Amino acid sequence: MEQQNMQFMQIAMKYLPEAKEILDQTGVELSMEHIQPVLALLTKVMNDAYELGRQDALAQEENN
Repeated sequence: MEQQNMQFMQIAMKYLPEAKEILDQTGVELSMEHIQPVLALLTKVMNDAYELGRQDALAQEENN
């Protein structure tokens, strides 16, 4: 699970510049102190999405 969270964090970091650009365009400042909670939130989202996909795969496997 820790390894998975590290991979999710790397994915989140990949898209962080794009998110920062969107926020900058809307006048919302994303400082370094605010980045960590944003990354933690993105990691939670990715964990939930991963779990949803895992449950879906298991359900499909049971139906086959």
